[in-house]
Amino acid sequence: MADFDVVLKHWGPVEADYSAHGNLVLTRLFTEHPETQTLFPKFAGIAKGDLAGNTAVSAHGATVLKKLGDLLKAKGNHATILKPLADSHANKHRIAINNFKLISEVIIKVMAEKAGLDPAGQQAMRNVMAVVIADLEANYKELGFSG
Repeated sequence: MADFDVVLKHWGPVEADYSAHGNLVLTRLFTEHPETQTLFPKFAGIAKGDLAGNTAVSAHGATVLKKLGDLLKAKGNHATILKPLADSHANKHRIAINNFKLISEVIIKVMAEKAGLDPAGQQAMRNVMAVVIADLEANYKELGFSG
């Protein structure tokens, strides 16, 4: 519970501009892990230099961060939020669990730079994301997806 509170103390700047932060997260994810861009068919053909200005990337990044905000605010009581997310990411998008670990680290970096997430906050976020990803993986197993 304490980890969620620590992270939420730094969530305000992210929440104030989901689109800008979401674009930063996805642009950095695609830059640091180019293979992840292919997981988003509508972004596959966008040149690296054009990602930062792309409104569709910003919009999808905002969606990702809004959902993360919902998960953070649930403070571990996130089964009803996570189940449909797991279902769509397993059955429709076929996103392997490792990709959630990659984007988590990118989110932590962006929050450190843009929202003042200090080293203790970064560890708290890693702890929170470990719980969320473990629960996501459990949902994947229930669905028969070994991603």
